Amino acid sequence: MSSSQPIAARLGVDRLEAPITVGTLHRVYFGSDFLSAENVTLSNLIEPKPDGPTRALFVLDQSLSTCWPDLEERIREYQAAHADRFTLTKILELPGGEASKNSSRAYEALLQAINDEGICRQSYVVAMGGGALLDVAGYAASTSHRGVRLIRFPTTTLSQGDSGIGVKNGINKFGKKNFLGAFDVPIAVLNDEKYLTTLSDRDWRAGFSEAVKVALIKDGPFYDEVEKIAGRVMERDHDLLMPIVHRSAELHFRHIVEGGDPFERTVARPLDFGHWSAHKIEQMSDFSVLHGEAVATGVALDTLYSATAGHLGMDSAIRACQCLKDMGFSLHHPVMDRHEDLFEGIEEFRQHLGGELAVTLLKGIGEGFTCHEIDLSKMEEALERLKDFS
Repeated sequence: MSSSQPIAARLGVDRLEAPITVGTLHRVYFGSDFLSAENVTLSNLIEPKPDGPTRALFVLDQSLSTCWPDLEERIREYQAAHADRFTLTKILELPGGEASKNSSRAYEALLQAINDEGICRQSYVVAMGGGALLDVAGYAASTSHRGVRLIRFPTTTLSQGDSGIGVKNGINKFGKKNFLGAFDVPIAVLNDEKYLTTLSDRDWRAGFSEAVKVALIKDGPFYDEVEKIAGRVMERDHDLLMPIVHRSAELHFRHIVEGGDPFERTVARPLDFGHWSAHKIEQMSDFSVLHGEAVATGVALDTLYSATAGHLGMDSAIRACQCLKDMGFSLHHPVMDRHEDLFEGIEEFRQHLGGELAVTLLKGIGEGFTCHEIDLSKMEEALERLKDFS
């Protein structure tokens, strides 16, 4: 065989191919007061090194620290009680909310702390806060040393029922939601009911839009339960409402671990039902509309569009919109009157998916399906109908 031939040909090899299976465990815990010294859930998740305790860096949402002024002291007391498992390198406070994702400042501050505190691939970042802070922390952890161990500690109804459960991390760029990001499975998610008690009414309500969303596309009987308690959401009765948050988390969790596409390699993304417009509404309002509020509007809009396009009975669409309105959501925002700007969200969503549009719609309560085209005239009709629920 001639030495001038390509090496692969001389070796008789023209292709190497084998599957790579990434074995990882996705864990979500529900409880209260995980930072009590007697609660070993968190400490058991932090594996000490063979030669002693490992290092952990805590990053806190600033609004959380405001509501819980003794939080840093409690973290230090927890570490002292479990000093055999980890040392506390630093407690870093960062701004939460979407503003923390709109620039790279929070992300870079956490990268700096990870570097300065000697956090390595066997160390841990423990992130406590709402979904935006968790996104920033997850992105920093996933890109440092190609992956630092992350424990998520979501502290809002939205992050406990949806965003904190997922495996997505990222920040915004070029005016687009989550343009920069990475998929990475956290070591665990700790849903601590205690930290929901100090949420503002807006933040408390916000997470229930995601419960409506996932119920509409996946679980009709669960939607019936949500609908029954919709008018009582703002009573903030934890015994009544925490099962809704937990079931929402479970449905999101099951889709991720059992849906066959945890890192969204295909175009279908059912959990983004209502999100093409939600993301655009957030941007167009300069993020004065909370993500959960925008999701409520987006879910209502795509539910009504499902009806105007002939996929869903209008009675069912009106029922879903009324459920969201009963929770206290306003389902129309003035920015939505700029139809041309709003519809740019469809193209941005298409680009984010990789070129082919895949929008989840409804053919029944609890029955979602993927649609690849949007009739803008029907969408405008749905927008007009939505004004009845403002």
